[in-house]
Parts: sequence; C-alpha cells; structure tokens
Amino acid sequence: MKTEKLITIKEHTLNNHCPECYNKTGLQLVFKQKFVETSWYRAITKDTAFEMSCNTCNTIIYPARWTDDIERVFDYHQKALRPKRTSIKLKRLGWFVVIFALIAVVAAILVPLL
Repeated sequence: MKTEKLITIKEHTLNNHCPECYNKTGLQLVFKQKFVETSWYRAITKDTAFEMSCNTCNTIIYPARWTDDIERVFDYHQKALRPKRTSIKLKRLGWFVVIFALIAVVAAILVPLL
C-alpha cells in the first residue's frame, strides 16, 4: 500500500493585497514537499508544490489571479526555498529482503566451492 502526502516545509505571510477581498494582511504562501510511504520504505522526494490562500476571505488564490507584485514576491520566496534533501529509509520488511538477498548471493557463490 503506497501513500503519498505533502508535508509543509515553509510558510510565509505576505503583505500584498488579496486579489479577491483586497485585504493586505491575509495572504498566506505555503510550500510543501512530497513524502511517500510504502510497506518497504519511506522516502522524501524532490517534488515540491505551493499554495497561496487568503485567511480573510478563505479562498485559494490561483496563479491566474496573481498581480505582478504577488508574482515578484512568489519568485523571491521560491528562489530562497531550500527543500529537505531527498532520502530513502528502509523499513523492517525492506531490511529483511535486502539481508535475505545478500545471504542468497553468498550461498550461491559458496555452494559450488564446497
């Protein structure tokens, strides 16, 4: 069973006007990174996503509605973003398979020598 979820790596409160309600204090920019978990391993991938929303009018602000100021601020924050390093960690079942495969390879090499 494979589960994928996005974990939050950075949140920014922006001082730009919301294109929906024109409030200056409600914009929130969130960067997320993909996390994959199976019965064999856990992994953090290099895939990132973003979401901009307004906390005042409770709407998601899609890139088509962004102003030039919002785009500049977004580009700045995206360049400054340092995602977590990609990694893979084996679970217990994964370690059993790796160890069993190593034992099988060593046995296949040593049996003809006996």
